[in-house]
Amino acid sequence: METHQAVLALAALSQPTRLEAFRALVRHEPEGLAAGDLARLLEVPQNTLSAHLSVLSRARLVCSERHSRSIIYRANLGEFREVAVFLLRDCCGGRPEVCEPVVETLQSCCSPKRKEKVRA
Repeated sequence: METHQAVLALAALSQPTRLEAFRALVRHEPEGLAAGDLARLLEVPQNTLSAHLSVLSRARLVCSERHSRSIIYRANLGEFREVAVFLLRDCCGGRPEVCEPVVETLQSCCSPKRKEKVRA
């Protein structure tokens, strides 16, 4: 990832409504959310949300797909991963113990949930 694209993504996320919209879309992966549902969830007027989604789309952090009369928005987790890697690349300067706490935190919040055993 180039610096310019990372700056676009970080700038897009630097506004509270856009950040919450992106986080809501991440929580609703992989199904995504219709624009109207996302607007209601965030308690934002649809036209305002549309402008915010345009900024996130230009930054390649969200993608959209038309389904009949609805537009379904999804978080572009691949692009977000690239931004995170861009920020963390070379963070440890050859000393992995510097980045270890960050990596551990990411693993703990993103680890798959265990399925409960059903007893007969």
